[in-house]
Amino acid sequence: MNILTGNQPFDNLHVVPTKTGDSIRAGTGLLSMMAARAMDSSGAKEGVGTKGIVSACETYLPMIKLLRKVLHINGLEKKIRIIPKRSDEVKVGFDISSHADILVSEILDSELLGEGLIPTLQHAHDELLVQNPRTVPHRATIYGQLVESEFLCKLHDLHNCEAKALDGKRLAPVGLETIIGVKPQQYAMHCNALSEDIRLLSEPFKIFEFDFWKRPDSHGITDLHINATGDGTVQAVISWWVLQLDYEGTIFYSTAPRWISFPFNTEELQTHSPNWCDHWKQCVWFVPGTGVSIVKDKQVHIQAVHDDISVSYNLKYDNHRIDPGHYNAHSRDCQLILSPERIAIYGDIDWRFSMLTALRNALQEKVCSLCVVADDSVFLTILIASLSTSEVISVFPGIQEKGARYLQAVADANGFSMDCVKVLGKKRCLTMDDTNQKKVDMLVGEPFYYGNEGMLPWQNLRFWKERTILDAVLSKDVWIMPCKGILKACAMSLPDLWKSRCSLKKVEGFEHSVVNASLGACGDISASQEGPCLPYFIWQCGEIKELSEVFTVMEFDFSKPISPCFGKTKVEFINTGLCHGFVLWIDWVLDAESSIVLSTGPDHRYWKQGVKLLSKPVAVGIQGSCGGTDECRSTEVEASFDPSNGELTINHSFL
Repeated sequence: MNILTGNQPFDNLHVVPTKTGDSIRAGTGLLSMMAARAMDSSGAKEGVGTKGIVSACETYLPMIKLLRKVLHINGLEKKIRIIPKRSDEVKVGFDISSHADILVSEILDSELLGEGLIPTLQHAHDELLVQNPRTVPHRATIYGQLVESEFLCKLHDLHNCEAKALDGKRLAPVGLETIIGVKPQQYAMHCNALSEDIRLLSEPFKIFEFDFWKRPDSHGITDLHINATGDGTVQAVISWWVLQLDYEGTIFYSTAPRWISFPFNTEELQTHSPNWCDHWKQCVWFVPGTGVSIVKDKQVHIQAVHDDISVSYNLKYDNHRIDPGHYNAHSRDCQLILSPERIAIYGDIDWRFSMLTALRNALQEKVCSLCVVADDSVFLTILIASLSTSEVISVFPGIQEKGARYLQAVADANGFSMDCVKVLGKKRCLTMDDTNQKKVDMLVGEPFYYGNEGMLPWQNLRFWKERTILDAVLSKDVWIMPCKGILKACAMSLPDLWKSRCSLKKVEGFEHSVVNASLGACGDISASQEGPCLPYFIWQCGEIKELSEVFTVMEFDFSKPISPCFGKTKVEFINTGLCHGFVLWIDWVLDAESSIVLSTGPDHRYWKQGVKLLSKPVAVGIQGSCGGTDECRSTEVEASFDPSNGELTINHSFL
């Protein structure tokens, strides 16, 4: 028997893939070791020695070294052969002696197909497997459900959301509704956190089925007629997948949301819906525009299409097809594709009003002849160009020339001339030559940098660095927005997140602790080790509980050039529980009076927060409670900011 290992399925072949490249990759060797053990167990039951071999494909040298360590610690280095190649480079008769009988794999992402499942299986069936191999998993099925959700609508429909704003500015004006929007794709999301924000408008329905034991097609189309279970507006398709792991159909694994709490298919009586995890989520497909209105008991026609790596949908109701929108050549050339959260921010009425109020107040107090937008904010550029006669220079470090083309397309709709707006584009640093020897009167930012979405909150302190670089061209009384940033924090109970980042010990009986340092484990590590700060949408992190008041750690003063910062704060706990770490974010103060503050904390879903997980959970209590004597009543947090690398160091002690 011949087994190839990695995160892709092969009989006698175990392969572990990564997100980079369509191939089988062995990773740390867990599936390879499980395959080797199963092969030995099978031979022992039959009373014969096994002659099979497990071949593990892995190309990344640091991972190969780690894999060798894991195999050595578990005494399996002689039973598993490492092939330093991609699976699609492996040759039968050269790298492996014969075609593999069994495929064991896990090349799955939240969408199922995004890590290259189809092309990897195609190559395996064409080149590496016997006819009719046994595979684990045996089959995967994608399911979906129609939902109504105003929150999900805000994540993509900027045109209709900003129509409710009172500022009169339009980032997606009439006739150019899709000139700024999200990429038409499925978005991985913890939909359990949305259970109170959605209405279910259909029963779950099967979309696609993929048999791992046979060669999959690169393209597929499914036409479905779904009965509406209520009146409403279909604004999204939520999908998930179910694995049938064994040939007999007795073991299943599901990524279904929590409201699918019982098997909806009688053939799947043992489907397992796991607890919260961060590696597999549900997926959301946004229905274009405001969605499609439906009536209970009438049918919605859905056409689902898959290619090698993704699934997409077309909806049709009452002979009306929901179209994502049409572009002429010009609008396509100047279209801006942003993250769903950024679209929601631009459509948020309160956020826009805060920006408008701060800028209006500033323009009333001082004469401004030259304003520089230091970040990638098209909204601030349009707002300033519309509100004043100032010359505006937008740096646009991320969107560059495309930002200039976008502004040109929407200028008339927003009542300003591009004659007063200049975009630096690829030019890296603003000089007095760019300003015609004028000093800058206003320097503004949200701050927002294209490509920084999803990163740690303090990475937007890049605005402070940019302000410092521009110091020579700023006037002495320059008005800067935001004028400062405040690092906020809260001690929290985060059991689900902590478990997902917990260090590994024995996994399915195999020693795996050697991988912790390389993979960046945060929880259940020695006190001498420090886990990194990680970015998360806290509202999507499963079970959460605030244990302290929100407190200020330190402030960043943008009126002065960037400099090292330090802060130290002691805070009492207000709730009892297990503290798993600290959640940190930045509040941006827009004006000198601190009357307009934009928070990016956990209560605001459109921003990720930074999370500093503890090496061990700490039991905490409140003053006057009758809790155990080992409960801590307060904590002291200190932080330092290093401007040379933008790193924020967090230290803490419990009292």
